[in-house]
Amino acid sequence: MHSLFHSHDVVPAPAEPVPTVFPKIEGAEIAAQFVGKRIAGDFYDSLRVGPERILFGLLDVADLHPDNRAILAAAQQIFRNVGTELFSLADINESDAMTQLCLRINRGLIDDCKGVHSCPAFIACYHEKFGTLCYTNAGHTPALLRDHTGITELGSTGLPLGLFSHATCDAPTVGLEKGAALLLVSRGVVTCQGHHERSAEEFSLERVKQLLQAAPATGAADLCSSVLNAAGTFGGEIPQCDDRTALALVRTV
Repeated sequence: MHSLFHSHDVVPAPAEPVPTVFPKIEGAEIAAQFVGKRIAGDFYDSLRVGPERILFGLLDVADLHPDNRAILAAAQQIFRNVGTELFSLADINESDAMTQLCLRINRGLIDDCKGVHSCPAFIACYHEKFGTLCYTNAGHTPALLRDHTGITELGSTGLPLGLFSHATCDAPTVGLEKGAALLLVSRGVVTCQGHHERSAEEFSLERVKQLLQAAPATGAADLCSSVLNAAGTFGGEIPQCDDRTALALVRTV
């Protein structure tokens, strides 16, 4: 059976993923923030893959850091190399390209780990000209899209990557109106434990929704900061047991 995973996908992995420098986007802003010292496997990246397309993703590789850092670096190599290969042409089917990218990352994780290694992931491609977002959610925390109608969850469209070699994820497309904001947080934000009288509670996706709904029309970086600061206040001095990451995309025009 022909494999979707090619030999050129795998390159010698550096000790750590390459730091992300977010590209400038015409009519939109994108940013991400990470709190504290890396504990587990949160990883985000973004790059321009064509004249009008921006690819970005937030992955959560299982295992504690530094045990998974080589896996993170290998996943980034495939994300960047294959993502550019699939999305660089002007006339493409974005949904098909997104499905292919997830298959390649999935198979790369399995080969690199020499076995199963769960990696929930949210990967998306933003089209500057049309203001559309083609995405796949492989078992990740739902992304939240805020527009004039309220907040919509972009929930799971498939299983986490790294588990089954030929598992596929659907890749729907949504439109972002002017002023719309997409917010994505890692599991460590949602499951952050409260302190004192809230010690039995988690920060929860519902609290993230409430913060997003109440947030003013602001930049992507400010939106990430407000959510992570709120989670930190909720958790108090309790030591973090998981990474906390937020990624936001805001359409400005």
